[in-house]
Amino acid sequence: MKQKLKELEQEAAKLRSTQQGAAAEEAEEEPAGEASGKEEADTRSVFVNNVDWGATPEELQQHFATCGTVNRVTILTDKFGQPKGFAYIEFLEADAVDNAIMLDNSELRGRQIKVMRKRTNVPGLKRGRGRGRGRGFYGAPRGRGGYYGGYGYGGGYGYGYGGYGYAPRGRGRGRGYAPY
Repeated sequence: MKQKLKELEQEAAKLRSTQQGAAAEEAEEEPAGEASGKEEADTRSVFVNNVDWGATPEELQQHFATCGTVNRVTILTDKFGQPKGFAYIEFLEADAVDNAIMLDNSELRGRQIKVMRKRTNVPGLKRGRGRGRGRGFYGAPRGRGGYYGGYGYGGGYGYGYGGYGYAPRGRGRGRGYAPY
């Protein structure tokens, strides 16, 4: 029994040393400056809005060639492959971004394009939790929800449901309920 316990401890020690060695190799392979590399590329990039759907990366590269050497042109598309109408252009030099911003409100394929510096996404920063349902009123602008308002002579459900004081059970989920 003691011999088996020793064997298990030796195996566990060997496994720990193997895991530590693998972790050290991963740390060596993956440079710590990878995130800063993205930020550095963002400082050399511009966001172009109102791009014509038929525009090609070559046309955008030609349009921005006067600013500096274009490294990459990315036209974003939806899940069906249709262009969304905006693009990112990355330059080799950071000072080319200032020249590119001067092309703001210039015309490309008959459309006035908007050129801005590319912003760097901050990981973990959320824009909120969506629109949500909110609290109170429950659709009051349509004449529904809130306090039931009496027996056919005003307020809330009295008017919206024939004026007889009929109110569905629950809160605001009566006839014509459409959650979306």
